Amino acid sequence: MRDTTTDIAIIGAGAAGYFAAIHAAEAAPDARVVILEKGREVLSKVRISGGGRCNVTHACFEPSELIKRYPRGAKELRGPFHQWQPSNTIEWFESRGVKLKTEEDGRMFPTTDSSESIIDCLTREADRHRVQVVRQVQVNEITKKDEGFELTLQDGNRIRAGRLLIATGGMKPGKLLDSIQALGHTITPLAPSLFTFHIKDPVVQDLQGLATEILASIPDAKLEATGPALITHWGLSGPAILRLSAWGARWIQERGYRFDVVINWTGGVSLQDVMSDFKRRKQEEGKRQIHNRPLFNLPRRLWERLLDVAGIADTLTWAQASGEHLKSLATRLAECRLEVNGKTMNKEEFVTCGGISLKEVHFKTMESRIVPRLHFAGEVLDIDGITGGFNFQAAWTTGRTAGLAMADGLKA
Repeated sequence: MRDTTTDIAIIGAGAAGYFAAIHAAEAAPDARVVILEKGREVLSKVRISGGGRCNVTHACFEPSELIKRYPRGAKELRGPFHQWQPSNTIEWFESRGVKLKTEEDGRMFPTTDSSESIIDCLTREADRHRVQVVRQVQVNEITKKDEGFELTLQDGNRIRAGRLLIATGGMKPGKLLDSIQALGHTITPLAPSLFTFHIKDPVVQDLQGLATEILASIPDAKLEATGPALITHWGLSGPAILRLSAWGARWIQERGYRFDVVINWTGGVSLQDVMSDFKRRKQEEGKRQIHNRPLFNLPRRLWERLLDVAGIADTLTWAQASGEHLKSLATRLAECRLEVNGKTMNKEEFVTCGGISLKEVHFKTMESRIVPRLHFAGEVLDIDGITGGFNFQAAWTTGRTAGLAMADGLKA
């Protein structure tokens, strides 16, 4: 790319960058808006999100409830969410021909079940507003100038911009991060979020593919989460585990991804209540074999595995079961302690905890408090949500806010 000048430059062709560019170009039709993307593809995370369906947002329409889904950034997002929340996102896409649907758990997807519907919509709008998108261009250095910024590219060329938005997604060590720090910004510690747990334990071994509702907790971190869990060949995944990893991202990283997780396979029935249920069955269903009927809606294979680990023979009846048998089974059902010894990033949900310090950003405009005319949006900030469409909603909201503010700044 040759040396050039533009009114607004946006680094990062993801959800936040595209949404910012579209809103900026719409609000300032005569402005030159360019998106700079280091990769070959644009909107790559949009493409793979939700297994290729794109979890656009979540059906949570009260800002005070919405912010509870953000381990980091909740307080700062309250104001922006009053200006642009899921209902606005839904209306924006549907008014442009992309209908959305709500699934039982509140996640929202295009009715086509294809992320290409979202990508087509965003690229079409960007084209309509004459946003220039340049791929395979790496920004190595940002220099503040009197009237804006000078961006030095990897090929040695330079771009001058009146306003600059950084929307690169999760931050990684490199020249761009160094340049942001050189401008005076603080980067809060970076850590993976939304990852699955490596567990080698007889309870889950060779049961990959089984899904069930659980209550998972990390007692040492005083964290817990409920929801579906999926047993995989490496351990545990699913929404409950991903939520736990999000809330505990830094605590877990500090411990080298080695800690104990306690699983309540019943979904939340206490150990005391499980024992009470067992004692009742011992009296009322004494002749029934314990193996015959899984309890608490557990998949049969998981129920049988828990019985085996508890030392309960296939033919044992409730009447024959000793108090020790029942306590052993109840403990594995309600307080099953498993050792985690590593992580794997969930293919559909790779999110980074950490980024630009939130104290250094005006959330009414997403403008830097340190460097005038510099804006931030999306995951580059120390903001991240749990799984379920919340990270995209933060991207839409902060991207739009930054886009409008940059357009307004050009008029000043």
